[in-house]
Amino acid sequence: MTQRNARRLRLLAAALGLALAGTVVAQDAMREAQVRSALEAQGYTDIHDVKFDDGLWEADATSADGRKVDVRIDPASGEIFPDNAVSQVSEAEVRARLSAAGYGRIGEVEFDDGLWKAEAWKADGRKMKVLLAPQDGRVLHERAD
Repeated sequence: MTQRNARRLRLLAAALGLALAGTVVAQDAMREAQVRSALEAQGYTDIHDVKFDDGLWEADATSADGRKVDVRIDPASGEIFPDNAVSQVSEAEVRARLSAAGYGRIGEVEFDDGLWKAEAWKADGRKMKVLLAPQDGRVLHERAD
């Protein structure tokens, strides 16, 4: 193995370690029991399939009005995003928020399952998958795509 390849491998291992540490930190900001408690406090029942995915907690539940819903929960704030939420911002506003957050090229942007989802590129050229809040278009999570 050349020194150049060995250096690349060490950098890749370090980057992977940092990425995994970030996931653990975000997940640890809220535990499964806290997710269940937050949902119950908002009137959700029959909570199951609780898991941490794409930087947010996810669960299947029944809403206070008796509807089956999929929800996502921000581990930092505890904010709940049901899949039937209505967006309060437009696609143009989401694109503007992404630009203001430093994303260069912005690709597909769609509102799906109660969240805005976008593909956008960082200044360093990395393509990212970005999840944004339906109320104000703030970035909830990003990951390399």
